[in-house]
Amino acid sequence: MYDKKVEKVLITREQIEKRTDELAKRISEDYKGKRLIMICVLTGAMVFFADLIRKIDVPLEVDTIVASSYGSGTTTSGSVRISKDIKYDISGKSVILVEDIIDTGVTLKTLTKMLMTRAPESLRVCALLDKPSRRKVDFEGDYVGFSIPDEFVVGYGLDYAEQYRNLPEVCIYRPDGE
Repeated sequence: MYDKKVEKVLITREQIEKRTDELAKRISEDYKGKRLIMICVLTGAMVFFADLIRKIDVPLEVDTIVASSYGSGTTTSGSVRISKDIKYDISGKSVILVEDIIDTGVTLKTLTKMLMTRAPESLRVCALLDKPSRRKVDFEGDYVGFSIPDEFVVGYGLDYAEQYRNLPEVCIYRPDGE
């Protein structure tokens, strides 16, 4: 399949496509008639973000932010580093922050707190994956694709040391695999 470190497929590309369709439909209904800005948290969310925005049928603007708490390991560092901020003024606008995974909640709690200081009309979070068992802070996504067990996952934009982002499914990764 890929290599022995990629243990198995957790979520297939067909499951991802179906759930992305459902999320896009909900977002389209919720934001009909609103001025929407969707912000992609790079780099992990880029594949999901690209698929999602193409399915949303309301006018929207896109922006990106680069934030990380992982580096090259499989566990979070606990501190959030923002290396690229958004470029748009979001005051008075409806904003959806799109992330690949809600893990400890630290990154998204930090980002939403920062973005709320910029006075958006509303701010919601959309994430492909949620790992509630890993939460270190109180945080819930507004639009969530899949709740997953406490496994390290790669594929569909998610990586291990910048590898495996191009896999079309979400897979369980074992760094100690042969």
